Amino acid sequence: MTFDQALRRPGGLFVTFEGVEGAGKTTRSAALAGSLRSIGFEVVHTREPGGPPLAEAIRRLLLDPSLEIPTAAELMLYLASRASNVEHIVRPALAAGGVVICERFNDATEAYQAAGRGLDREFVESACSFATGGLEPDLTVLLDLDPAEGMARLDSRPGGPDRIEREDLAFHARVREEYLSLARRHRRFRVLDASLPGCEIDGIVLGLVEEALRVREST
Repeated sequence: MTFDQALRRPGGLFVTFEGVEGAGKTTRSAALAGSLRSIGFEVVHTREPGGPPLAEAIRRLLLDPSLEIPTAAELMLYLASRASNVEHIVRPALAAGGVVICERFNDATEAYQAAGRGLDREFVESACSFATGGLEPDLTVLLDLDPAEGMARLDSRPGGPDRIEREDLAFHARVREEYLSLARRHRRFRVLDASLPGCEIDGIVLGLVEEALRVREST
């Protein structure tokens, strides 16, 4: 069975990338999208917060370091962005049988708003489910990295840190620990060492996607 044969089944495949700041989610997800397109897949690559115009406008607010956003408002803005992304981009692409690659999804909200900010986990989980209509990824790639290393990587990036990146290391350490906890609880997670060479990570991720397609084909 080839990748192309697997994707002839309706419903598509939903892959998410998670990890602390600087873990390489954008670079690695773009590499996966490029590899799959070169094989012949229909691929939609999106991000959170972001995606459709409404979600991108919300993204600018959420990451603006000049704004002080109350914790409850922050949660609701993330969920509004996600609801728009799911309705306008993610679900239509999945229904068309494509592969959707998304940088961050509900797991990020549990890591950042529940563990990082201290919001009630059950409430956050319920709110995420409401915003997405219960949609869950088929495969979640967690790029695990020491937050200190991640922040050091960002120092070489043009422009200053955004509002989330400005949080202290204790905040980002809580985020990482929650991600690892989520990975232990959900079988869809695959944890990769984000300090490995990028080409090595990309090869592993492509293999994980093929595995996920084979599992879907057999069910």
